[in-house]
Amino acid sequence: MLTSADLAAFIAREGSAAEIIPLPTHTPTVETAAQALGVDTGQVAKSLLFLVDGCPVLVIGYGTGRVDVKKIAAHFGVTRKRVRLADADTVLAITGYLAGAVPPFGHKQPLPTLLDPGILSLPVLYAGGGDLNAMLRIAPAELQRVTAARIVPVMECHEQRK
Repeated sequence: MLTSADLAAFIAREGSAAEIIPLPTHTPTVETAAQALGVDTGQVAKSLLFLVDGCPVLVIGYGTGRVDVKKIAAHFGVTRKRVRLADADTVLAITGYLAGAVPPFGHKQPLPTLLDPGILSLPVLYAGGGDLNAMLRIAPAELQRVTAARIVPVMECHEQRK
Protein backbone atom coordinates (compact mmCIF):
# COMPACT_ATOMS: atom_id res chain seq x y z
CA MET A 1 0.00 0.00 0.00
CA LEU A 2 1.21 3.51 -0.85
CA THR A 3 1.34 6.29 1.75
CA SER A 4 2.00 10.01 2.00
CA ALA A 5 5.74 9.18 1.99
CA ASP A 6 5.33 7.66 -1.49
CA LEU A 7 3.35 10.71 -2.56
CA ALA A 8 6.10 13.00 -1.22
CA ALA A 9 8.67 11.07 -3.27
CA PHE A 10 6.50 11.46 -6.39
CA ILE A 11 6.15 15.21 -5.75
CA ALA A 12 9.93 15.53 -5.43
CA ARG A 13 10.53 13.56 -8.66
CA GLU A 14 8.02 15.78 -10.50
CA GLY A 15 9.53 18.96 -9.09
CA SER A 16 6.03 19.97 -8.02
CA ALA A 17 5.22 22.82 -5.67
CA ALA A 18 2.56 20.66 -3.97
CA GLU A 19 2.78 20.27 -0.21
CA ILE A 20 1.56 17.46 2.04
CA ILE A 21 -0.15 18.71 5.18
CA PRO A 22 -0.38 16.23 8.08
CA LEU A 23 -3.56 16.51 10.12
CA PRO A 24 -4.16 15.44 13.72
CA THR A 25 -7.15 13.31 12.81
CA HIS A 26 -8.80 11.33 10.01
CA THR A 27 -10.94 13.54 7.76
CA PRO A 28 -13.33 11.21 5.94
CA THR A 29 -15.56 13.89 4.39
CA VAL A 30 -15.14 17.15 2.52
CA GLU A 31 -16.71 18.92 5.50
CA THR A 32 -14.33 17.44 8.08
CA ALA A 33 -11.32 18.11 5.85
CA ALA A 34 -12.36 21.73 5.32
CA GLN A 35 -12.91 22.18 9.05
CA ALA A 36 -9.51 20.67 9.93
CA LEU A 37 -7.79 22.89 7.36
CA GLY A 38 -9.78 26.01 8.17
CA VAL A 39 -10.89 26.45 4.54
CA ASP A 40 -14.13 26.55 2.58
CA THR A 41 -15.56 23.19 1.45
CA GLY A 42 -15.30 24.42 -2.15
CA GLN A 43 -11.50 24.30 -1.83
CA VAL A 44 -11.46 20.58 -1.01
CA ALA A 45 -11.07 18.26 -3.98
CA LYS A 46 -12.12 14.66 -4.18
CA SER A 47 -10.23 12.15 -6.32
CA LEU A 48 -12.73 9.46 -7.26
CA LEU A 49 -11.93 6.33 -9.23
CA PHE A 50 -14.52 5.31 -11.79
CA LEU A 51 -14.52 2.35 -14.12
CA VAL A 52 -15.65 3.13 -17.65
CA ASP A 53 -16.24 -0.13 -19.49
CA GLY A 54 -13.95 -1.66 -16.87
CA CYS A 55 -11.11 0.82 -17.49
CA PRO A 56 -10.02 3.06 -14.60
CA VAL A 57 -10.50 6.82 -14.85
CA LEU A 58 -9.72 9.27 -12.06
CA VAL A 59 -12.28 12.04 -11.72
CA ILE A 60 -11.39 15.12 -9.69
CA GLY A 61 -14.36 17.03 -8.36
CA TYR A 62 -14.62 19.43 -5.45
CA GLY A 63 -16.73 20.58 -2.58
CA THR A 64 -19.83 18.91 -1.28
CA GLY A 65 -21.45 18.57 -4.71
CA ARG A 66 -21.81 15.24 -6.43
CA VAL A 67 -19.99 14.01 -9.51
CA ASP A 68 -22.49 13.44 -12.33
CA VAL A 69 -22.03 9.95 -13.79
CA LYS A 70 -24.05 10.99 -16.86
CA LYS A 71 -21.45 13.64 -17.69
CA ILE A 72 -18.63 11.10 -17.44
CA ALA A 73 -20.56 8.70 -19.67
CA ALA A 74 -21.25 11.44 -22.22
CA HIS A 75 -17.56 12.39 -22.31
CA PHE A 76 -16.59 8.81 -23.17
CA GLY A 77 -19.56 8.22 -25.47
CA VAL A 78 -21.00 5.36 -23.43
CA THR A 79 -24.24 4.79 -21.57
CA ARG A 80 -24.50 5.63 -17.88
CA LYS A 81 -24.71 1.92 -17.05
CA ARG A 82 -21.15 1.44 -18.34
CA VAL A 83 -19.73 3.87 -15.76
CA ARG A 84 -19.47 2.90 -12.10
CA LEU A 85 -17.73 4.15 -9.02
CA ALA A 86 -14.94 1.76 -7.99
CA ASP A 87 -15.29 0.01 -4.64
CA ALA A 88 -12.66 0.36 -1.90
CA ASP A 89 -10.80 -2.84 -2.85
CA THR A 90 -10.58 -1.76 -6.49
CA VAL A 91 -9.41 1.72 -5.47
CA LEU A 92 -6.58 0.20 -3.43
CA ALA A 93 -5.64 -2.30 -6.15
CA ILE A 94 -5.50 0.32 -8.92
CA THR A 95 -4.22 3.45 -7.16
CA GLY A 96 -2.26 1.87 -4.33
CA TYR A 97 -4.00 4.17 -1.83
CA LEU A 98 -6.84 3.61 0.61
CA ALA A 99 -10.20 5.03 -0.42
CA GLY A 100 -10.52 8.34 1.40
CA ALA A 101 -6.80 9.09 1.07
CA VAL A 102 -6.41 8.96 -2.72
CA PRO A 103 -4.32 11.86 -4.02
CA PRO A 104 -4.88 13.26 -7.52
CA PHE A 105 -1.56 11.79 -8.75
CA GLY A 106 1.32 9.53 -7.69
CA HIS A 107 -0.64 6.31 -8.11
CA LYS A 108 0.72 2.82 -8.83
CA GLN A 109 0.14 3.58 -12.50
CA PRO A 110 -0.69 6.81 -14.34
CA LEU A 111 -4.44 7.17 -14.76
CA PRO A 112 -6.48 9.06 -17.33
CA THR A 113 -7.85 11.99 -15.36
CA LEU A 114 -10.83 14.31 -15.72
CA LEU A 115 -10.75 17.64 -13.87
CA ASP A 116 -13.84 19.77 -13.35
CA PRO A 117 -13.28 23.32 -14.70
CA GLY A 118 -14.68 24.87 -11.52
CA ILE A 119 -11.44 23.90 -9.82
CA LEU A 120 -9.38 26.14 -12.09
CA SER A 121 -10.81 29.35 -10.60
CA LEU A 122 -9.55 28.51 -7.12
CA PRO A 123 -6.32 30.07 -5.83
CA VAL A 124 -5.41 26.88 -3.98
CA LEU A 125 -6.93 23.45 -3.58
CA TYR A 126 -6.67 20.65 -1.01
CA ALA A 127 -6.88 17.00 -2.04
CA GLY A 128 -6.20 13.58 -0.58
CA GLY A 129 -2.67 13.38 0.79
CA GLY A 130 -1.96 9.66 0.60
CA ASP A 131 -2.90 8.88 4.22
CA LEU A 132 -6.23 9.16 6.02
CA ASN A 133 -4.81 12.01 8.13
CA ALA A 134 -3.01 14.00 5.41
CA MET A 135 -4.05 16.46 2.73
CA LEU A 136 -2.27 17.78 -0.34
CA ARG A 137 -2.09 21.54 -0.92
CA ILE A 138 -1.68 22.48 -4.58
CA ALA A 139 -2.47 25.25 -7.07
CA PRO A 140 -5.03 24.15 -9.67
CA ALA A 141 -2.71 24.94 -12.60
CA GLU A 142 -0.02 22.75 -11.03
CA LEU A 143 -2.59 19.99 -10.52
CA GLN A 144 -3.50 20.13 -14.19
CA ARG A 145 0.17 20.10 -15.20
CA VAL A 146 1.11 17.09 -13.09
CA THR A 147 -1.99 15.04 -13.97
CA ALA A 148 -2.25 16.09 -17.63
CA ALA A 149 -5.98 16.06 -16.89
CA ARG A 150 -8.67 16.73 -19.44
CA ILE A 151 -10.90 19.61 -18.38
CA VAL A 152 -14.43 18.22 -18.35
CA PRO A 153 -17.47 19.45 -16.40
CA VAL A 154 -18.16 16.49 -14.09
CA MET A 155 -19.99 18.08 -11.18
CA GLU A 156 -23.79 18.05 -11.06
CA CYS A 157 -23.64 21.83 -10.92
CA HIS A 158 -20.02 22.85 -11.54
CA GLU A 159 -20.78 26.58 -11.39
CA GLN A 160 -21.68 26.41 -7.70
CA ARG A 161 -19.24 26.10 -4.82
CA LYS A 162 -20.04 26.22 -1.15
